[in-house]
Amino acid sequence: MGFSVLVGMLAIVWAAEQRGAAGVLVRVETDLAPGLPRMSVVGLAEGPVREARERVIAAVRNSGYEFPDGRVTVGLAPAELRKGGAQLDLPMALGVLAASGQLVAEPWAASCLVLGELGLDGSVLPAAGVLILAAEARAKGLTRAVVPAANAAEAAFAGLAPLPVRSLREAVVALSGGEPPRALTGPSEEPRAEVAELDLADVRGQALARRALEVAAAGGHNLLLVGPPGTGKSMLAARLPGLLPPLGADEAVEVAKLHGLAGLAGGGCLSRRRPFRAPHSTARPAALLGGGPRERPGELVLAHRGVLFLDELPEFGRDSLECLRQPLEERVVRLARARGFAEYPADCAVVGAMNPCPCGWLGSRARACRCPRGGPERYRGRISGPLLDRLELQVELSPVPFAQWIGGSGPAAESSAAVRERVCRARAAAAARLGEGGTNARSTPAQARAFAALEPDAERLLAAAAERAAFSPRALDRVLRVARTAADLAGAARVAQAHVAEALQYRALDRGTGT
Repeated sequence: MGFSVLVGMLAIVWAAEQRGAAGVLVRVETDLAPGLPRMSVVGLAEGPVREARERVIAAVRNSGYEFPDGRVTVGLAPAELRKGGAQLDLPMALGVLAASGQLVAEPWAASCLVLGELGLDGSVLPAAGVLILAAEARAKGLTRAVVPAANAAEAAFAGLAPLPVRSLREAVVALSGGEPPRALTGPSEEPRAEVAELDLADVRGQALARRALEVAAAGGHNLLLVGPPGTGKSMLAARLPGLLPPLGADEAVEVAKLHGLAGLAGGGCLSRRRPFRAPHSTARPAALLGGGPRERPGELVLAHRGVLFLDELPEFGRDSLECLRQPLEERVVRLARARGFAEYPADCAVVGAMNPCPCGWLGSRARACRCPRGGPERYRGRISGPLLDRLELQVELSPVPFAQWIGGSGPAAESSAAVRERVCRARAAAAARLGEGGTNARSTPAQARAFAALEPDAERLLAAAAERAAFSPRALDRVLRVARTAADLAGAARVAQAHVAEALQYRALDRGTGT
């Protein structure tokens, strides 16, 4: 396995191709044979790879090498896998040079992965998804990687010794022994002091919404904020990542891999900060879930382990909202495309925000609602019941009185750090019951009923509420999970009446109020 020249004029280089959230090794075989000068690429090559012929020919010649006369055939295996990545340019060019005898690689090059897009002048351009591709190569026994200089840290973090190159000529020199592999340690962790945290203490008033944010962070629950313009919906949502514990080492690598597929690698920094994604309401299903010719991960996937904020929720297209239902339930995005089946993790908290009506002032004491008759009902009807059911916490916000806004009344607001301590304790309690990384929102109905042992008065309250609001079994399961989270925040072993009452308080839309 590796970079080698076999009998005759056949060279083999190992590259890799993305398939969903994983990588697949690609065997790039280059054969030279007598015949009319031409270069052909076989093996289910798609647009960017078919166009690579022109880039490779120009890059080889502009780097000072001779493109061989005769027939050049490049085979990409496995043949059944569609290849559409421009990162196959550099492996093809090096294969041509090796097969024609212009590159005599060192023995250690046999265990080398090669990735990189070529410019016509022979420059090597950055590639997307190098961390995932390099991790796959490491798992298959490769030990080194020729990669663009901008991606060297990603390859190193995956466990490969990188040879960072900026041009085709540098790659030839490195592989022929002119420059040994450089010792890199991988991405550094992002200095937390460089980016100011958004603090929950900045939010004035809105005690119920602040508490709902804490419950959402502790249990991994989804949240819907309903209120007139200017009541702090976006401000609250942006502070949810700061209430979550920092990403663990494995989680940070997982997030970095997904962001690398989208070209958001972060310049070699491995961040412990939770992702926060806020797509515009014009986003289509492909932008939210992923897809396209290169199977780029969507916003829901890029929010994995973090927060997806959907502002002006009813303004999203109906198909865009409905496509979220199954991923929110399973916490996985599955895409069926012409190139094959792809699966991405999508375990994140979703925060939606909306006005109570199109004009935003329904129920406000400050201004009168200007919507036409039936307008608020049609506006609220843009969000289907099944989707609404998946937003466990539904909270109404009212305008903040001036005295609270100026800070002259009421207790001082808690900081994000203080709330995060309680969140971490509650998450640790849930993990002790459900296993490492388990949260109440991810518990199965059977687990929720088994671990949310209700006090007798709590059971009576839940039964009365279920009959009055006609809760579905799924809604009851979600109320039970939220009540269990409230109990965890209080350090209680059993779910008491107060915990159930708090969980029911977050079902504003089931009570027929607000939206």
